[in-house]
Amino acid sequence: RLHSFTMSTYLFVYDLMQFCGHSWIFTNMIIRFMSFGKDALADTFYSIGLVMRLCQLLSLLEILHILTGIDKSHLFPRFLQMTERIIVLFAVINSQEEVQGNYIVCILFFLWNLLDVVRYTYNMLARMEIYYLPLTWLNCSLCILLYPLSVLAEAFAICVSLPYFESFGTYSIKLPFPFAFSIYFPYVLKMYLLVLFIGMCFIIQHLFSEREVHLRTRNIKKKRS
Repeated sequence: RLHSFTMSTYLFVYDLMQFCGHSWIFTNMIIRFMSFGKDALADTFYSIGLVMRLCQLLSLLEILHILTGIDKSHLFPRFLQMTERIIVLFAVINSQEEVQGNYIVCILFFLWNLLDVVRYTYNMLARMEIYYLPLTWLNCSLCILLYPLSVLAEAFAICVSLPYFESFGTYSIKLPFPFAFSIYFPYVLKMYLLVLFIGMCFIIQHLFSEREVHLRTRNIKKKRS
């Protein structure tokens, strides 16, 4: 029982840290846009990119949580979602300064953080066995609406970056003789676009089934109480 309490406390603290980080980013984006208008879009990455990268790196712990059994979430869907963000944020946006000022980065960060603020709010309350049906509905439904939009934004960011990867040769590797083998990173990204949309279909199906289970469970508990 003590171990269970310790793990629940740890997960609550983790969710709280992520909530604070993503709330700061989300609030900062809104305030900057209200203050500077469209001019705020160009330097979104420069103003909040560091905190965004820290939050995404911290989210890698969620895979460990699932593998160790302290979090009962499904591993594969969570792994796919995290992989998308890590690749797009670190391999694409962070490596190409020309992409960082594109408005798609602002849109992408807005979608990611809106989803995460709701998710981590729900998770924090769930650790304390507190469930609000409107928040449960929002957590289960908002991701179904916004997740495909975030995938489209990720795909657009990759497409925007392709000319720069082709020009600068970033991450493209040509192995010396006798291997005579080269990795052309723009081709890797183009293949990844296909994987991205296949993964999106799988995750959306998972989100629908998860939403049905969560809402049914909450409704049953509400009737009993």
